[in-house]
Amino acid sequence: MALPLHRQTLAQRVAANIAEQIAEGALRQGDKLPSLREYTRLHGHSKNTVITAYEYLAAEGLIEARHGKGFFVCAPPENNDDTGPEPPPYARALDTIWMMRQQFVREPGHSHLGEGFPPVEWLMDMRLDKFSRQVVRSGVATLFRYGDRLGNINLRQQLVRKLAGYGISTTTAQIATTFGANHGMDLVIRRFVKPGDPVLVESPGYYPLFGKLQLQGARMLPVTRQVDGPDTEQLARLLAREKPRLFFMQSVGHNPTGTDLSTTKAERILALARRHNLIVVENDAMADFKLSSCTKLSALDQLQRTLYVGSFSKPVSAALRVGFVAGEEGLISELADVKMLLHTSGAEYSERLVNIILREGHYLRHLARLQKRLREATERGLAVLDELGAEVFHRPDQSLYVWARFPGIDDANELTRRCLDKGVMLAPGSIFSVDRKKVVPWTRLNVAYLDDPAFRASLPGHRSPN
Repeated sequence: MALPLHRQTLAQRVAANIAEQIAEGALRQGDKLPSLREYTRLHGHSKNTVITAYEYLAAEGLIEARHGKGFFVCAPPENNDDTGPEPPPYARALDTIWMMRQQFVREPGHSHLGEGFPPVEWLMDMRLDKFSRQVVRSGVATLFRYGDRLGNINLRQQLVRKLAGYGISTTTAQIATTFGANHGMDLVIRRFVKPGDPVLVESPGYYPLFGKLQLQGARMLPVTRQVDGPDTEQLARLLAREKPRLFFMQSVGHNPTGTDLSTTKAERILALARRHNLIVVENDAMADFKLSSCTKLSALDQLQRTLYVGSFSKPVSAALRVGFVAGEEGLISELADVKMLLHTSGAEYSERLVNIILREGHYLRHLARLQKRLREATERGLAVLDELGAEVFHRPDQSLYVWARFPGIDDANELTRRCLDKGVMLAPGSIFSVDRKKVVPWTRLNVAYLDDPAFRASLPGHRSPN
């Protein structure tokens, strides 16, 4: 019998937590556990505590040490009854949480092909220190109070102009600022989704969104992402049968496939949305990495049946935590109320800083340089994949992400484990699938890191040069 929580040592609690993840299927047979150093760093425990916890698990036959490779899950505990109760929402989201933790680990000598962000050096020309000084010099007294529930008015005026450049007509009352695109989607989920509600998502799709919906207890309905956008025939069938209220999708620079939405698909999606009273949440966090002429649902719809989600995390700085949601005025007011309940207000200092950045002509020059770097990196990355004999799902002119599969690899999870042993972090295709048990041969790759020799050395049949 397990000891009561208050009588367990820290190592026993760590072991119990990992054992629970194995029992609930968040960690499956063959999965590699974080190294002792990674676990220590992620959780703040001492190395001895983690060693002892792993020894407890090994003694129970739940994990095994493989010489020179690390610790791996052996099997779930016996009497694991598939007919038992559903795991709680947090447990269902654990795979996503693990992947997000790996994305945020930065260690010298490690390659980050699976990372979702551009290299820091691509963003350094923004000179945030210069803009910060301007924030402090302008209206410093107001920085000691909460901001407006909708967000900084000057920033929202800049966003009206920014969206007009995409062909989206808005007013400041139709925009609410957020702590990034993820926060924007979270507000929408909080407002519209109850446990058990059907929600349409793309598959492969944005895995942090899947974790949020799992946490809320939603029932995800996957719509296959094709080269020119979601499968609209599949979408039509799901709308007729399930009557969902929301569809979360990406138009340009799709994460993970790097594909863009065609105008034909966009018009079909909007026609279905009008017919079935559907709200389409357009996550456009990659907008600044693509040409403004790319097809956007919200430009065709003018925010009648769409909510447009944007962010400055990737093109400016993830540390600022500034994004926004644009939509019909009544819906935006409701989302601002949800934001106020959860967070009181937005990040006034960061929003004022972004306002200054947008107000300066320097931002447009920054985007021109950013897109030029991305085009060059995409071209180089595709050449590397051709050299390695990879199959590429879509060959974009400029995209931070490429979706590819490699010869001899039927399960990208196996490739991920092999690369992780060599210090290369990948984003395997299964993490982007609604059905996490599905074997997926595809991997999302960040074009900025594709020419890493350590990655080449991880592939089957590749021999490193002497």
